[in-house]
Amino acid sequence: MQLHRDSLAVTTGRPNGPGDPLNAPIFPTSTYRAGGQWVYGRDGNPGWLPVEHALGELEGGRAVAFASGVAAAAAVLGNVPVGAVVVAPRVQYHGIAAQLQRLAERGQVDCRVTDLTDRTATAAAIAGAHLVWVESPSNPLLEVIDLTWLAEQAHAAGALVVVDNTVATPLRQQPISLGADIVVHSATKFIGGHSDLLLGVVVSNSDQLVDLLLAYRHDQGSVPGAIEPFLALRGLRTLAVRLAHAERTAAELSLRLEAHPAVLRVRYPGLSSHPQHELARRQMSGFGSLVSFETVGSPEAAERLCESMQLLVHGTSLGGVETMIERRARYAGDQGQGVPETLLRMSIGLEHVEDLWYDLDARLTEMQRGVAP
Repeated sequence: MQLHRDSLAVTTGRPNGPGDPLNAPIFPTSTYRAGGQWVYGRDGNPGWLPVEHALGELEGGRAVAFASGVAAAAAVLGNVPVGAVVVAPRVQYHGIAAQLQRLAERGQVDCRVTDLTDRTATAAAIAGAHLVWVESPSNPLLEVIDLTWLAEQAHAAGALVVVDNTVATPLRQQPISLGADIVVHSATKFIGGHSDLLLGVVVSNSDQLVDLLLAYRHDQGSVPGAIEPFLALRGLRTLAVRLAHAERTAAELSLRLEAHPAVLRVRYPGLSSHPQHELARRQMSGFGSLVSFETVGSPEAAERLCESMQLLVHGTSLGGVETMIERRARYAGDQGQGVPETLLRMSIGLEHVEDLWYDLDARLTEMQRGVAP
């Protein structure tokens, strides 16, 4: 029986023998008796296996869990040969951009920052590269990259393709089926879904790459705790319904924001005005629940708008049950990547759409009055 991905998110990674518990247990241990599969806590933990199995099934490969999304990315980049060329997007999550910058400053990699929506520039950058790092949709600009085309170009040049699939989630996009070699997730976000854990996951359908990642995790000690994989798996069980609700709200709010006089531009792949809307329709099974928009007025006015929210949470994260909003250019990393000064990233949660709109519309209208001549 071929299960839908929504069903796989509920069923995979569960004990299934007679008398087994319905949920995989937690194993809070650092040490094992001699003679078994593991010797010490860095070798592994039975409690990590269920979430790794589930995400491997959903993404079409084998999964390795790490202490955080940044730790997962570090494991991938840590296996890049010294002096190799890495192609990276011009705008990406600043935690990854910072890692690449440090590696480049030390001479460990040659980083080519490129507009991956520009095929001519991308093809030129890929020549001689070892690895291409992609976010699609990207954070926070929500650009969508043609993963099939990119993988074809990269593989022809002998390069690996890594896709950060955090924003899309495995329920909306499967990069390995589109040609990617490695998929990275910050499971802290949509997979965990409740703003209560840190966890990263890397998935690949190459046993050789997975073995390298396992060795890196062991040697660097970037291992998850005992409870975080359990919480991430619990969050995965409800991802389909959480995402569906939040996605509907995101679609409605993006339309209303696009018509608001205090909003200059809305970035959401589900809008027909989005430059890669048709590509997103082909490549994804839904448009996700992240919406970015730029406001009129000054960066300070945009910052005050975030601070004045009554229902929306002013904070830095995404993928939780609560709707969060922040001005991304408040961070030096995003400023350096050219993120617009008044761009607000909004991660839609599970509140009622009308309550969210009441808060947004009221604050936007107040801001508009404040900047009117």
